[in-house]
Amino acid sequence: MKLNFDINHFMVDYWQRKPLLIRQGITDFIDPLSAEELAGLAMEDELQSRLVTVRDNHWQVQFGPFERFDELEQPASSLLVQATNHWHHDCAKLAELFHFIPNWRFDDLMISFATPQGGVGPHIDQYGVFIIQGHGQRHWQVGERQNLKEFANEAGLKQCEPFTPAIDEVLSSGDVLYIPPGCPHNGVSIDDSLSYSVGFRAPDQKELFSAFADHLLDQSQPFTRYNDPELVAGHAWGEITRHQQQKLLGLMQNLLNDNRQMRDFFGRFFSQTRRDIDILPLQDDECLTAEMLIEQLEQGEILHRVEGLKVIYLQGLSELFIDGEAYPFDGDFTGYQQLANQSQLNFNLLNKALKDEAFVSQLTQWVNRGFWYWL
Repeated sequence: MKLNFDINHFMVDYWQRKPLLIRQGITDFIDPLSAEELAGLAMEDELQSRLVTVRDNHWQVQFGPFERFDELEQPASSLLVQATNHWHHDCAKLAELFHFIPNWRFDDLMISFATPQGGVGPHIDQYGVFIIQGHGQRHWQVGERQNLKEFANEAGLKQCEPFTPAIDEVLSSGDVLYIPPGCPHNGVSIDDSLSYSVGFRAPDQKELFSAFADHLLDQSQPFTRYNDPELVAGHAWGEITRHQQQKLLGLMQNLLNDNRQMRDFFGRFFSQTRRDIDILPLQDDECLTAEMLIEQLEQGEILHRVEGLKVIYLQGLSELFIDGEAYPFDGDFTGYQQLANQSQLNFNLLNKALKDEAFVSQLTQWVNRGFWYWL
């Protein structure tokens, strides 16, 4: 499978701007799993899943893990499973088609199976999403950004009032629908169908400040405390003067202007995996040495990054961030870039970096911790 559209044209004209339907946007599309396999994932504790039904305009939501799926034998039912790319190799490969968007923006691959008339109702998401149609067909309506009333229905599903669609089409296998943040949309299944949603996160100011505050609380270093040796007696007891307001604001702004502090926060925050991933450290008798690692790569074996594990770096910073942890490094940057930019690693990709003992030692530790495994 491969993308069948002009990525550069898409980024210039549509990304974060307006919705787009791309007929046969993925050539030779093959569903990476079946409805039965999706139900199997929904039975696991580690995955977030929902079962949404609507009967006589009455909505109901159940949360997994599930043991039975009787509702899916009826019309107007949907099973939705988050982060399938963390637990299913072929689902992860599907998400890799969209690596032209930076990894720090990627959230997860959600898959939904729906019976005829199934869906979650009209709603608005504040993140961008590519919806890939798999088995079956769905009727999608998507509007441009517009001011609409949003509400939680009786089941707690956040929905929106009816909207004027800019796209009103039935999708078939291989069709791709791009929906930017803030655009209302509604998908209704025509028959039993599978749909794949590749979502990209877009934090707002509140989320960033809240996460930054948590980041600061995790640190043991001292921070600058407010002081006012220039204070004189006689000011109104209940007043914060303009001068004091400016000093307080400056105290906070100095922290935000601390480039090293902010870059460390960005790396840790955006490399954190927000849902469970399947990391299995090697047992003591299985652990590799640096020599064993090099030998297996030389023999043609391939290292694969654990599905869902985020590995990122910040331009100009000699640190690699993995799942919220910072790993500083010295020496050549090429090998660490490959670790962040490639999900699979072979000898040719790492050949130059394997001459760096520090790099090989660090990679060996990460393999032993279960971050990478032999494919």
